[in-house]
Amino acid sequence: MTIASRFVRPIVAAALVAGLSTAAIAANPMVGGAPMYATKNIVENAVNSKDHTTLVAAVKAAGLVETLQGEGPFTVLAPTNAAFGKLPDGTVDTVLMPENKGMLTGILTYHVIPGKLSAKNIMDAIAEKGGQAEFKTVEGETVKFTQSGKTLMVTDAKGGMAKITIANVDQSNGVIHVIDGVLMP
Repeated sequence: MTIASRFVRPIVAAALVAGLSTAAIAANPMVGGAPMYATKNIVENAVNSKDHTTLVAAVKAAGLVETLQGEGPFTVLAPTNAAFGKLPDGTVDTVLMPENKGMLTGILTYHVIPGKLSAKNIMDAIAEKGGQAEFKTVEGETVKFTQSGKTLMVTDAKGGMAKITIANVDQSNGVIHVIDGVLMP
């Protein structure tokens, strides 16, 4: 048995049991070591990514699970655990405290754009706007996207930047773009 078949066969078998076609399986990118299924919603997929445990904990603490399981569509800029690790010491623990729920909600909703924006949609908007495109977040402020070659960067209201490391992770209620930084409104 080859290494590839040792890992691929159990994933395919599990997906077939879950009612997914082999075409759907092949089209699903891996995020955090787990396949992401376009037939599942944002939360259903995110909870399986080992790279997004901090984000999932924050979404739960902010009470946003039901919202992100909703109809949408949403474009989610999903920071990895490593992205949260770049924040100053104590920041994550502080915003996860119940008394800071409003701050946490603001930060998380700043990572959500109404509608479904693929990387191509973002790149087209950048080209149309002369090198930079702004999109309003659910939080109410804007994020700015720029492009260098095929790399998409997003800049927050404070001038912080993050790179989209995995684009176009389709969900039943939108799309996720994995980013390497936490955006601050």
